[in-house]
Amino acid sequence: MAAFVVRRILVNIVVFILIGIGVFLLVRAAPGDPVRMMIRPEDLQEGSEGFIQARRAELGLDDPVLVQYGRWFLDAVTGDLGSSFISREPVSGLLLERLGPTVLLMSTALGIALLIAIPLGTIAAVRRNTGVDYAAAALSLGVISVPSFFLGIVAIYLFSLQLGWLPSSGMSTPGGGGGADILEHLIMPAAILGLAAAGPLTRYVRGSLIDELSADYVRTAEAKGGSPVRVVGRHALRNSLIPLITIVMINIPQMLAGAVVLEQVFAWPGMGQLAVRAVNTQDYPVIVGFALYVAALVLICNLLADLAYAVVDPRVKVT
Repeated sequence: MAAFVVRRILVNIVVFILIGIGVFLLVRAAPGDPVRMMIRPEDLQEGSEGFIQARRAELGLDDPVLVQYGRWFLDAVTGDLGSSFISREPVSGLLLERLGPTVLLMSTALGIALLIAIPLGTIAAVRRNTGVDYAAAALSLGVISVPSFFLGIVAIYLFSLQLGWLPSSGMSTPGGGGGADILEHLIMPAAILGLAAAGPLTRYVRGSLIDELSADYVRTAEAKGGSPVRVVGRHALRNSLIPLITIVMINIPQMLAGAVVLEQVFAWPGMGQLAVRAVNTQDYPVIVGFALYVAALVLICNLLADLAYAVVDPRVKVT
């Protein structure tokens, strides 16, 4: 196990460096000029070109791309991802400041998704090819098919504008009431993100449990007089959830993509909102830093999925 972990970490480091190179070069190759983005079109006048060239030189954008990358890489090794072109603040600090709200949103949404997917998938598998199964399939396919941003807009209209039950945006009310206030703001974005993730997870739980229910050990447990609840809950369901660990780990980066969209809809102050703003202003350091955070999340989740699968299922040997 230790040798496997060390080997995977070394491979992930190489992959991470290659991703960093690719993202850095792609961002620099994108059309547009981040310095010009700092100046409103109506303010462009005689003398602006001189300012633009001086600012580009100050930011090192006049240097060859490979020189820019080498300078950035040497700083990144020490944990310095540069400073934002717009706010002049360190990129690492900006991302870490937004990391907490994004983690809170994603972890809550993941909990909601599992609370929906496991019971619903279990019922659909036990009652397969019945009305309950078809209803579960329709529900899961429905939340997969409808874009999360559309559900977010509908939820804001219904629960905020019409009913007035929940706040429509932000993470807290200015001068709000602490944890209870944050919870009120969290309910809608987390529930919608959780519903979007619950759709495919429900299908995975159903399919995996159906396979387990046809296994020999289940028939043996039934022949020994085990109750359906005991056979399904203690034996079949437990084994069917083993593959779900891998699926959940793989889906976490996909949930981040959904969180980026919903953070815009609900004005949630997370990393996704920061990344979209950086793309709109061509803030290169922030874009690259965000991409590296996502890449690290994907690589870590893949490694944890392999390790968790081996821990919960002794039959799996990591090599």
